[in-house]
Amino acid sequence: MALFTTSCDQEKLEKLNINPQALNQIDMNFLLTSAQLGTASGGNRGDNRYIDWRTNIGMFGHAIQQIANVGGGIAPGDKYIENPEADAAPWDFLYNGVLQELQEIIVQTGPKGFQATGRENTRQVARILRAYNFMRLTDYYGNIPYSEALKGTTDGIFFPKYDSQESIYKDLLKEVSEATKALNASAAGDGLANADLFYGGDIAKWKKFGNSLLLRMGMRVSKVSPTLANQYVSEAVAGGVMTAISDRAMIKTALGPSEWTNQNGISRAFANGDGGQPSPLSATLVNWLVAKKDPRLMIFSGGVGGKEMDPTLQKGLPNGLDAGTLTNFLGKAGANPMVEFSIINPKMLDDDDDYVFMNFSEVELLLAEAAEKKIGGVSDAAGHYAKGVKAGLQQWDHYDASLKVSDDQVNAYLAENPYEGIKSIGEQLWASKFLNWWDAWSDWRRLGFPQLVPVNYTGNITGGTIPRKLRIPNGELSNNGANFKAGATLPNEYTTRMWWDVK
Repeated sequence: MALFTTSCDQEKLEKLNINPQALNQIDMNFLLTSAQLGTASGGNRGDNRYIDWRTNIGMFGHAIQQIANVGGGIAPGDKYIENPEADAAPWDFLYNGVLQELQEIIVQTGPKGFQATGRENTRQVARILRAYNFMRLTDYYGNIPYSEALKGTTDGIFFPKYDSQESIYKDLLKEVSEATKALNASAAGDGLANADLFYGGDIAKWKKFGNSLLLRMGMRVSKVSPTLANQYVSEAVAGGVMTAISDRAMIKTALGPSEWTNQNGISRAFANGDGGQPSPLSATLVNWLVAKKDPRLMIFSGGVGGKEMDPTLQKGLPNGLDAGTLTNFLGKAGANPMVEFSIINPKMLDDDDDYVFMNFSEVELLLAEAAEKKIGGVSDAAGHYAKGVKAGLQQWDHYDASLKVSDDQVNAYLAENPYEGIKSIGEQLWASKFLNWWDAWSDWRRLGFPQLVPVNYTGNITGGTIPRKLRIPNGELSNNGANFKAGATLPNEYTTRMWWDVK
């Protein structure tokens, strides 16, 4: 024992307890890039289709009636049936991937972190993305682990408590506000440009995105907390939100080096070679576009069966049909929905198409809503509506140059569809978020437009009610059951409303 009493021998002993092959520091650039890819489809978990296919597409795209499906479990939002994978995908992929990486960046760039010096902007970008992803989770599930989440390695908390959605939103608003203000274009040596797939390190654009996210959050809670909405909407506008289509938040995907992390997960979910989600456009969407004389009809549609391109002949599949009721609907047996109805335009489904998180059109439509409701000192609802509609019509040509809508087409559309208050705003938000169905679902729950007619498929578990919440997955109930029972949004059913989702 005396051998170990000298300082020299003690130092040797300490070195024996260090694993030279352990990863003690991780490149912040790697973590940020991985987290951004994961925010698009959860791609950093090894399958960039999984969360989009099961939840964004399977649940929300069908629930808000922009696509339809005659199948069963792969499209639970079409008929309001349970699919545990659709419920679990956001929970598993975001908590166990994206948020862990963002949390590690925040820890390591903090005062006691390994890489605190020179990483100021990387830290603030990580805070904004962390808030963006936590907002998604609480919008899906209501009350969730937040204040104690992701603290297993730092604080030894392996069974985090649940926080109320109200307290989560208050902290998310604070986080985005602080982080956006702290972004510094003069910060040197940060390395953000080498890692940032959103804006290539452009701090001015990050500030616009941060303030636009504040606007989204403020309007989402505007029914239940006008005080919060007023505070942060006015701050967002004063700080500077998106002002052009080119300000959109998105990443450019690529065909390689890995199809599982670098390609667009939405596109892959619809690709025949990957199994192919067999969902044509919904009759609700097609009929709305036709009635509005909307040029997006032949942007969203790739033709009936991929062949018939005459706009007057486009046909959507009604939601809630199965093989048997489809036979009755068409008057013939054995029909293939992907042949009989308008499919999604394949020009929007290339594997290396951009993955969009937030568009300028949403910003202008939210400003129109704020003006209509006299929130945050915003005025001229009709003017913001016109700008939002224009952007919503013209934002698609980044998928393909042929999808461009002219100013003359925009003017004709606005003449046909003038501003009519919240109804107009809700419907245009819904149309502008094609492919971004999870956020369109939140807009619909909050605003109630468009006025969707629910289906009442035999055996559905909502009593013919469009889902308003995801179920917290069974794995969480088993592993963290006590905290779930004490703090989750209950009952844990699709029909339960959360804090901001009031009638």
